[in-house]
Amino acid sequence: MEGNDSPLMVSIRCITYNHKQYIRQCLDGFIMQKTNFRFEAIVHDDASTDGTADIIRDYAKKYPDIIKPIFETENQYSKRDGSLRKIMDAHMHGKYIAYCEGDDFWTDPLKLQKQIDFLEKHNEYSMSHTNCLCYNQNKQKYIHDPIEHKKSEIGNDLTCEDIILYPRIVLTLTVVIRKSVYEQIHKTDPFIFDTGNFLLGDIPMWYTAARLGKVHYLNETTSVYRVLENSASHIKGKKNKYKFAVSAQGLRAYLCRRDNLSKELSSLIEKRYANALLHHLALNPDYKPVVPLPPQKHLFEIYLNKIKLLGLYLVLRDSLKKIKNILK
Repeated sequence: MEGNDSPLMVSIRCITYNHKQYIRQCLDGFIMQKTNFRFEAIVHDDASTDGTADIIRDYAKKYPDIIKPIFETENQYSKRDGSLRKIMDAHMHGKYIAYCEGDDFWTDPLKLQKQIDFLEKHNEYSMSHTNCLCYNQNKQKYIHDPIEHKKSEIGNDLTCEDIILYPRIVLTLTVVIRKSVYEQIHKTDPFIFDTGNFLLGDIPMWYTAARLGKVHYLNETTSVYRVLENSASHIKGKKNKYKFAVSAQGLRAYLCRRDNLSKELSSLIEKRYANALLHHLALNPDYKPVVPLPPQKHLFEIYLNKIKLLGLYLVLRDSLKKIKNILK
């Protein structure tokens, strides 16, 4: 890495909370990066209670030019008021922003160098992402990303509709984005970015980046995404799972409507959203959707909901699907 007098090229955005078991592996992935430019890692500990902050302090003392910690005394994520993003944005000073949360980690010491080299030569690209492995923490097993083949097939031709259609087509821990694009993204739609209406913040960013420029795909495995039992996308309990699904599919439905995306995609997303919303309403009948369900959708299921049988119907239907999958 270049000396302190050189321009800051990359700010790594790392948010962590109660990741004592994983944070060393994450931070090691930062400090091992070999670059011909200067970079920093802004490591935000969101009031952890398990000793994560102590580990971050140790790394910050050993690697003060790279690890720049922020320690909270009150959890910011739970506020859902944008405070966490504002805090992080105030510390992002690099020309580019890279991402890696405290329970994931990088494995390629040239990850940043490869992505920055490409983006510096191709101004028409708004961001870059890569392939990665997945690590199932429960099974202690590495697996290939289930959508790896689709990423390779699409390559540098990724569209905003692809990001809506294929979950996980861009994994956050692999992304490097131009800071100028990042700043532009968050001015595009206050309903998404300034309200806390949706639980997923990364999908609308990559979606908008794909509308603002091309998306580069580095077909190399540079990182490991850790699959945990209870994380943003892997949640315990049907009620919480349905809540997350409603937010994720509602966001996609909103984008399809706002931007008049293709009829085929919009129809598919509306069906997925209606299904998720009806599951959620069965267990949370007082829920008021942020994104309203279009009229005349799934009248049979709506009727069942009105006579208080939808919850039982959905649980039985899901159970039958699981049985069928096991028997295949």
